[in-house]
Amino acid sequence: MRSMIKREIILITFGLIGFMLTYAQSVDTILVNEDIQLIHLQDSIYVHKSWHTSENFGRFPSNGMIIIRNGQALMIDTPMDNSKTESLVNYLKDSLSVDLKKLIIGHFHNDCMGGLEYLQSMGVESIASSLTVDRCKEIGLPVPSTPFSDSLSFNFFDEQIVCRYFGAGHSHDNITVWMPDKLILFGGCLVKSLNSKGLGNLSNAVVSEWDLTIEKLRNHYENIKTVIPGHGAFGGPELLNHTLKASTYFSKAEIPFFEILQVVNG
Repeated sequence: MRSMIKREIILITFGLIGFMLTYAQSVDTILVNEDIQLIHLQDSIYVHKSWHTSENFGRFPSNGMIIIRNGQALMIDTPMDNSKTESLVNYLKDSLSVDLKKLIIGHFHNDCMGGLEYLQSMGVESIASSLTVDRCKEIGLPVPSTPFSDSLSFNFFDEQIVCRYFGAGHSHDNITVWMPDKLILFGGCLVKSLNSKGLGNLSNAVVSEWDLTIEKLRNHYENIKTVIPGHGAFGGPELLNHTLKASTYFSKAEIPFFEILQVVNG
């Protein structure tokens, strides 16, 4: 009798835990459409996750951020194309009564600025490293409006935002975005998620400098609480340690570049 009661209590307990987890996920994640989610971090700060399909990687997600203050929004990286970016902006406007005012671009790839053309048509300010601006001019991409050299710090409705270039890695121009009051670091594609087995897309990577850049980043921000990579699940400072380990291996390994491309994943 006691064993039956105990078993029923265990089943009920696990049932309640499952219900609570499901409820928490439904509260913390907003489904914009089948390709876009908003994942709540804290206050009015969200990770925007969008899915894209390519011949090389199949269907894969990319991360960006949305910071909302006083009915205005700052976006870090756009979804991969203008259409998805428009859908996200329309959701902010129609469902959250928020107008997008600024965009920070992590580097020149589509998973950072694929929707820039649409945002420029709306008059949204676009902030990027001068290295990114130069690259966009060189290859004929839409050109961000506000370049900076090594770092740029500004106040977005009482939220301090710090954009900084630590060095090359995933690309020659990749930057990070730091929110000192929230201890949130947006690492973008410079930082890998824990389930990444390699360094991802190396088509424009500077593998020999990646580990040095991560080391500079870790030393500069010692009190990080949340780290958001360009792809995959976000976490804490352990993502920097994971990326440092992977980048050190590939920078030191005597592996031909074409073989590195074969063994890494997104």
